[in-house]
Amino acid sequence: MGILAEVSGNVTAIGYGLAAIGPGIGVGIIFGQGVQAIARQPEAYGLIRQNMLLGFVLTEALALIGLVAPFLFQAI
Repeated sequence: MGILAEVSGNVTAIGYGLAAIGPGIGVGIIFGQGVQAIARQPEAYGLIRQNMLLGFVLTEALALIGLVAPFLFQAI
């Protein structure tokens, strides 16, 4: 006989946990490369910082959309 596995609890929490990996990696890359760019060209600090923060905001927006989407599109 086959073994049946049953999932109990909220599966969207597992989905969001997996979806949060991408933005987490993205934020790490953004700030890592930003610090490296500032170290190479300190005179461009303002422009690099501005682009770094813009990338961070857009990446975090994706994470927040992933958090809110399961609540908006619930199966009834």
